[in-house]
Amino acid sequence: MSGRLQRFTVVEHSAHVVELRMSRPEKLNAMDQLWFRELTAVMGSFGVDDDVRAVVLTAEGRAFSAGGDIDMFHDLDGDANRVRPHLRRVYDAFHSVERCAVPVIAAVKGLAYGGGTELALACDIVLAGESARFSFKEANVGLQPGFGIVRGPQVIGPQWTSYLALTGRDIDPCQARACGLVQEVHPDGELFEHALGLAGEIAAKPPLAVQVGKAFIKRHTTTGFSESVEATALLFGTPQHAEAVAAFRQRTR
Repeated sequence: MSGRLQRFTVVEHSAHVVELRMSRPEKLNAMDQLWFRELTAVMGSFGVDDDVRAVVLTAEGRAFSAGGDIDMFHDLDGDANRVRPHLRRVYDAFHSVERCAVPVIAAVKGLAYGGGTELALACDIVLAGESARFSFKEANVGLQPGFGIVRGPQVIGPQWTSYLALTGRDIDPCQARACGLVQEVHPDGELFEHALGLAGEIAAKPPLAVQVGKAFIKRHTTTGFSESVEATALLFGTPQHAEAVAAFRQRTR
């Protein structure tokens, strides 16, 4: 099972636990089209046999993920015929985490912005290091987190989702734990050990019982996303989005 993809690294650990590590640290693990395709494929491969019973999702470098790659937004050029397939690819990737046959535990250190927070929402359990910061930054570039504004109310409630999606503010791991996004907070240096221990604890349970439990908990995870695709696609076509993306790319050159 161990191996290196272009955007991820898969590492086997003992007792039926696999680490899936985001491996694009030079871009703060930003999500591009290849990232979404690889995540969908690899999540679909877990749980097809009894070898993998739990997954720990981690990241290389100083960020969990800075969210969508801004160059990808520029390349979409606000064209709804290109944006809709892109959004469906995004949702398929996050849904692949929710529908993965085995539990996925996120171990979050550093920035989890935009899609990084959405990815955390898709996981079954989230552990955070003290450096973790969660935020929806999409409003800053004239967008909304299409997956986050549908899943967020179910996980952290409508008020916390509104606070994040409408302001673009960061929250720290203690705030994230208070709203239900995070279940445990640990020092950064101890985070992976705790996540691996929790995954091992789950993997030691009868696997069919764990899979049935996850399947029922996540049984309504596709509701509301068709409407979100259309609403978010419209935002991609606004002048405000194009101007904000151009300004951001200019600042980062």
